[in-house]
Amino acid sequence: MGLRLLYLVLCRLLGWLGLLGRSSAAYKAEILALRQEVAVLRRQVGRPRLSWADRAVLSALARHLPSALRRHRLVTPGTLLAWHRRLVRWERRQPPVRSGRAPLPDEIVALIRRLAMENPTWGYVRIQGELRRLGHRVAAATIRRVLRRLGLPPAPLRATQQTWRTFLRS
Repeated sequence: MGLRLLYLVLCRLLGWLGLLGRSSAAYKAEILALRQEVAVLRRQVGRPRLSWADRAVLSALARHLPSALRRHRLVTPGTLLAWHRRLVRWERRQPPVRSGRAPLPDEIVALIRRLAMENPTWGYVRIQGELRRLGHRVAAATIRRVLRRLGLPPAPLRATQQTWRTFLRS
């Protein structure tokens, strides 16, 4: 009995000496992993069911734990690898995310160009009103960007670029 007690005390002392060599980052990672596991277990009765966020936090923190502690977690290393494989598969199946609005259809761009060329005194708001009358909702700022991209100046400058021939024809 005394020999067993001496053995247990010696094991504890050696374990504490091993703790002295660990970095503070390992301590912090272990504490965060333990807190996450406790939060999961408090929410559950019976077998714990991990949400996606729980899995992400536990797998991210598991990388920073020493290998001896990694084996005694709520989930096994094989489970962490399975979660990672599933996440990589899911990311590859997702289409690339496009940000911003969809581009203006070519027919509306052609209509804006035609209205601006045939009516050089019309400004952005007047073109916007005509488009709305035709059933297209386009902002005046969008019309300005389209005309600028096409190289057409604003209404007052377009009107002064008329030749005598176009003036007499109109």
